[in-house]
Amino acid sequence: MSQTTHSRPTALVIHGGAGVIERDKLDAEDERAIRADLDAALDAGHAVLARGGSALDAVEAAVRALEDSPRFNAGHGAVFDADGRHELDASVMEGHTRRAGAVAGVTTIRNPVSLARAVMEHSPHVMLIGAGAEAFAGTRGDIEQVPNTYFDTAHRRRELEQAQTRERADADAADNLKGKYFGTVGAVALDADGHIATATSTGGMTNKRWGRVGDTPLVGAGTWADERCGVSGTGWGEFFIRCAVAHDIAARMAYRGDSLRAATDAVILGAVPELGGDGGAIALDRDGNVVMAFNTSGMYRGWIRPDGTRGTAIFRE
Repeated sequence: MSQTTHSRPTALVIHGGAGVIERDKLDAEDERAIRADLDAALDAGHAVLARGGSALDAVEAAVRALEDSPRFNAGHGAVFDADGRHELDASVMEGHTRRAGAVAGVTTIRNPVSLARAVMEHSPHVMLIGAGAEAFAGTRGDIEQVPNTYFDTAHRRRELEQAQTRERADADAADNLKGKYFGTVGAVALDADGHIATATSTGGMTNKRWGRVGDTPLVGAGTWADERCGVSGTGWGEFFIRCAVAHDIAARMAYRGDSLRAATDAVILGAVPELGGDGGAIALDRDGNVVMAFNTSGMYRGWIRPDGTRGTAIFRE
């Protein structure tokens, strides 16, 4: 007797970073371009889900599209560090298997999210860093490596110059990081099999030094996926690490029975700012509920819900 399988509805949510995004400083042309790039990332991820592909394939496709845009702080649009170079971080996690992969401090990887996935699928490790991650990439014919100058953009160069000017004028400026970033991209997807995956990628903080690494490549801090939900964070990474933001949201659902909205709001609007941090997160549960929470003035974001409705947003709308 044949059995009929019924596909579940799919969903996708993405972000392009949270931070101090001021309406009066974002002109109409730039806003259109940002929304177009968010839509392109939604299209890339949704195309995978629409053909029955996996949540893991969908989040990788969406984040690669965001990494290839110069408008977000990841991949091609990555910020400069204090030495005028770029160090990139990324991670992926597959919820139903709890497999995860991450890279930190890479300098020649065009799409760090794909290298993070390769670490998960083709190495015995979860995280590789720096030169070791680059060497591993060299063993993979499917990982494109580029000169570090590939990530240079004029507006990120201006941001570095402005940050270093402020630092010279105020010795405390280097420690006052609140709102001084537009960091990170990420995606969470629910596929037709009911599986969830998450991917996150970043260029870190402008003018960072000493090999600083934030929450993005740390499983449980900036990225998490399990059988109940997936979370991708963006913001002041040090506080997301201290609050174990992504895992805390999932844990509140697992251990307390909180809804996705209640869990996300408690962490992003409560725990993080109570310690002095700021930022946002996107989250998606196995029922297709989407939450996009942030305690900053804006967060670049986009979504496609199970009923097919979609949209993009920047400010509180």
